[in-house]
Amino acid sequence: MTASTYGSVRATALTKLKHALEVTIISVHSLSITLSICLVIYTCTKPVLWPFLIPYFVYTSYSNAHTSGKLYWRSETLRSSYIWYLFASYFPARLHRSQELSLERKYVFGYHPHGIIAHGAFAAFGTDALGFSRLFPGITNTLLTLDSNFRIPFYREYALWMGLAGVSHKSCVNLLSRGGSDGQGLGRAITIVVGGARESLKAYPYSLSLVIKDRKGFIKLAIREGADLVPVIGFGENELYDQVRTEDHQAIHKLQRALKSTLGWTVPLFYGQGLWSRHVGLLPYCRRIDIVVGYPIEVIPQQRPSDAEINRIHDLYMAGLRNLWEEWRGAFPPHGQTELEFL
Repeated sequence: MTASTYGSVRATALTKLKHALEVTIISVHSLSITLSICLVIYTCTKPVLWPFLIPYFVYTSYSNAHTSGKLYWRSETLRSSYIWYLFASYFPARLHRSQELSLERKYVFGYHPHGIIAHGAFAAFGTDALGFSRLFPGITNTLLTLDSNFRIPFYREYALWMGLAGVSHKSCVNLLSRGGSDGQGLGRAITIVVGGARESLKAYPYSLSLVIKDRKGFIKLAIREGADLVPVIGFGENELYDQVRTEDHQAIHKLQRALKSTLGWTVPLFYGQGLWSRHVGLLPYCRRIDIVVGYPIEVIPQQRPSDAEINRIHDLYMAGLRNLWEEWRGAFPPHGQTELEFL
């Protein structure tokens, strides 16, 4: 075997090993809630563990760590770990900024689209794999998720260590009014995946239908807390999975809407690739995600904003979102042919 052949074989082996590690990280993260529930069931079958489990389960039921606004659980070492660089390189994912952000302001990032699992949001704001701390030095950003996720034993520790917090109003207010350079939130940011579960049902590849017209709670929050609004688009988020169009199957569609109404979440009928890319499975496709952070929309704080003011800021936000789309979509083919739709 010549030196060049040996080098080629070695490079191929390392590439395969790297991809295997990427698949492992993606699989574990995507199934983290399921794995946590399985771990709970397994440990409950071991009576010797009950003296530890019972106090722990009681603690998880009453703990407010995810709404306190305090980040003492957050581990920057874990968030910047090499495993998350592997996570991001699986797609691969990239983070882009439109401009720097001032440390003298606080921010509400609105991430669009929700997609199936919002992998782009996690890569960009739940970890530091894409260099958020380098692009926005001094800004502490917290990715928000459902409060109910923090009632799942074992998973809650994982989420808290990654710096995630609940998306409840109390949690948002605490995050934006505590800490920071002045102790009152300056330099802090939160990221909300605005469209939620309803938008996940519209997450079809090469389309961008955003549930935004009736989403004004985050606008009101930003005005009350004096936080600038920052639109964010994850180009490629909707392309990570295929989804069955349940509008053609009314019984399934009604069940999905019922789950959304009663539980706050729903289950899209989606599929991706398997452990080997030629097969169908539940892993996301290896398709590039480009997360673009837009221009901040300055907000003047008001404790009792009028409906007219809320609507005005909401219109500015949607305009900023559309401008961001038009500015960047040509940079990431084939998204230049996709049309943005507000629902």
